[in-house]
Amino acid sequence: MSVHFPSLPRSVSRRRLLAQLGSGFGLLGLARLKAATAGPFDPKPPHYEPRVKNVIFLMMNGGWSQVDTFDPKPSLTRYDGKPMPGGTPKTDADDGRVGSLMKSPFRFHQHGQSGIEVSELFPQVGEVIDDFCVIRSMHTNVPNHEPGLFMINCGALQPGRPSIGSWITYGLGTENRNLPGFVVLCPGVPTVGPPLWNSAFLPAVYQGTHIHTEETDPKKLIRYIRNERFTHDVQRRQLNLLERLNRRHLATREGDSQLEAAIETMETAFRMQMQAPEVFDIAQETETLRDSYGNSDFGRACLMARRMVEHGVRIVQVYFGKVQPWDSHGDIMAHKRLSAEADPAIATLIRDLKARGLFEETLVIVGSEFGRTPAVQLQRNSQLTNGRDHNSLGFTVLLAGGGVRGGMTYGATDEFGYTAVEKPVHVHDLHATVLHLLGLDHTKLTYHYSGRDFRLTDVHGNVLSEILV
Repeated sequence: MSVHFPSLPRSVSRRRLLAQLGSGFGLLGLARLKAATAGPFDPKPPHYEPRVKNVIFLMMNGGWSQVDTFDPKPSLTRYDGKPMPGGTPKTDADDGRVGSLMKSPFRFHQHGQSGIEVSELFPQVGEVIDDFCVIRSMHTNVPNHEPGLFMINCGALQPGRPSIGSWITYGLGTENRNLPGFVVLCPGVPTVGPPLWNSAFLPAVYQGTHIHTEETDPKKLIRYIRNERFTHDVQRRQLNLLERLNRRHLATREGDSQLEAAIETMETAFRMQMQAPEVFDIAQETETLRDSYGNSDFGRACLMARRMVEHGVRIVQVYFGKVQPWDSHGDIMAHKRLSAEADPAIATLIRDLKARGLFEETLVIVGSEFGRTPAVQLQRNSQLTNGRDHNSLGFTVLLAGGGVRGGMTYGATDEFGYTAVEKPVHVHDLHATVLHLLGLDHTKLTYHYSGRDFRLTDVHGNVLSEILV
């Protein structure tokens, strides 16, 4: 995706050479050329014909339990209360606090023409399960929240890599200059926080815009979006002057990504005055539809996500809640309360996208940073609980939308739901598939930094062609 110029001696930068040629007229020509070329958010051609245009990523942060949601395991019922055959599973705790196998307290039922089994926790999702591909063989590297979140969001275990939303907007731009290309919705801040939607070494303009969704008033969701003192025309003149001054300053600073981002961000913020309040005002939807999504932070955020992709936002990521709400160490019954908010919102989002003709051009991802163990977790005093520890070796992610084969399961964990054993899918494979559906070759979407070409999937990743239509 990078533009390559003829090579120059390493001791002389291109910008300095242009500044020196013709007493700076070369630099003036470059400035005029940049002004005439596309901006960083303008739509860019994909590598090949895309299946989808937009992404909605629903993040069940904390780690939902696959064996209690979308990966039923009858063997857990037969072996309930007994040690796991073959040895105690290794977990994040790794200090002897792993108990015996624990059956799911929730029943599973077959749904749809596909007959896919879904937990009673998700009856409405069960009604639309034929629209989903249920990947049951996901795995990641480390069973801990921070590296798990970095991996599924940024394709690496440590901070310092661009997020998937930043890579997508860098590769494709966006279709609405009045709104950010990458938006993150969360009622507060999840574990790790802003590094999960940062642009790292990509130009800073591609970082995600975080919206605190605990507010229900659209005027408070994005504070100070409108200037009550100056008219639109006065603001435009002020911004034009400020941009000229900033670009003059930028000409003296070689590729200052932060300053370039500030210039673009001020322009985007100015344009957002015209459309953002309307997009975030879910009161414009019918009461019936709002009730279908559910009166919860997550439900409202899912409705906002649909409204944003409808208005051309490239990728919207919705975190279920602040910190890590699905982290059910003490009692797996907490999943019942959480799913009561997640189930109607996810199912209604699918129905709503289909009703508005957006389903075929939108990819919906539902998942978490890892799964949970089939065994019960013990407290530090060795007392029995009803919860499960982290498990990175096997978990479930759902995909739906354009280009995805619905009504199918892909891969499998072992008979207890602990390890992916059939068609294992690493997070890198998931990322490669997401980019493929957007028309991007994950091996070609690169950015040269610190002496090497980086990409979202590092040196890994395979497109899951079997799940594609």
